[in-house]
Amino acid sequence: MDSPLLELPGAVPAPDDSPDAGVPWHFGDPFGEQRAAVRSAVVVDRSHRQVVAVPGQERLSWLHLVLSQHLTELGENQGTEALVLDSQGRVDCHMLVAHHEEVVYLDYEAGSTATSALPSMGTDGTQSLAEYLEAMRFWSAVEPREATGEFAVFTVLGPQGAEVLERAGIAEPPTAPYGVVALPGGGLARQVPFRQVYAVDLLVPRASMVDWWRLLTDSGARRAGTMAYEALRVEALRPRAGLDTDERAIPHELGWIHTAAHVAKGCYRGQETVAKVHNVGKPPRRMVLLHLDGSVEIRPETGDPVRHGQRSVGRVGSVVMHHELGPVALALLKRSAPVDAQLTAGDPEQERAVAASVDPDSVPPDTGEPPGRVAVQGLKGQ
Repeated sequence: MDSPLLELPGAVPAPDDSPDAGVPWHFGDPFGEQRAAVRSAVVVDRSHRQVVAVPGQERLSWLHLVLSQHLTELGENQGTEALVLDSQGRVDCHMLVAHHEEVVYLDYEAGSTATSALPSMGTDGTQSLAEYLEAMRFWSAVEPREATGEFAVFTVLGPQGAEVLERAGIAEPPTAPYGVVALPGGGLARQVPFRQVYAVDLLVPRASMVDWWRLLTDSGARRAGTMAYEALRVEALRPRAGLDTDERAIPHELGWIHTAAHVAKGCYRGQETVAKVHNVGKPPRRMVLLHLDGSVEIRPETGDPVRHGQRSVGRVGSVVMHHELGPVALALLKRSAPVDAQLTAGDPEQERAVAASVDPDSVPPDTGEPPGRVAVQGLKGQ
């Protein structure tokens, strides 16, 4: 469904083939919107995200079995991140979680699908997330429902974001990571770790989203589109399912271990891969930030190869234009790929290959030998 905010003066819609189609892409000055997000505060319409609500007495214990995150002890007004994995531990979809007023809310990318609970279910072996959760319900005391028609997602970004929320009537905006507070009139606000930028997602009643938008902009937030949000997301090294993942991606490659996937709990689909790679192996790829040659107008596209010489060493994910860094992209690189060498990003057959270099600060630190191997070596030494 298209956002009613597209009817506001100055709103420029995202292209039809964009994953952000249906919401404002920018309001005439995408670089100015980015600068406002790091210097003051902006509000972004992300109402194209889907929402599932899970009430019921067994909501936490049931989701603990279905999702990758440890959820049995998720407190009231607490949030987290979680994944649905396939049986091989590959990422199906990623979601943000909020536990509020005895309901767990999951918001995620529009159109996200999960590998079917049973081969006979779904289409081409996949189901929508809502269908997958319903299929996994069995006799549990839970009632998952599609709630996108009830709630719309906004994001407030910037160092003055908490002040904006206070002026908008939220007495105590969330400050702790993934902290959740109630919104006046219904809905919730959830803090999201975003590196050095204060970020809060709002789940506002969809029927009141225009009123909430006006309230937030009247309270000091500048209007911003998803173009600005995406640039800051990439800078913050926050992967986006569907763009920065492919059919082989596992949580370890994307920095989602602990953040969205628990390594010590069992009994969820894909858990064997999560535990094995964490304890006795290393992921075959790692996500990094690429600086792209800004002297040319061409850009690589999501899914294009990254090459070192003639050898393919990775895959391009999100590609954005940052107000300070210029053209940058997230990419999954093989562990064997040199991170201090000149690379190319893009498809040369489509004439969109450009020079690229890895941002050294984005390279995940080497954590040494996996804990399982260390334990085995200790036993051998006894």
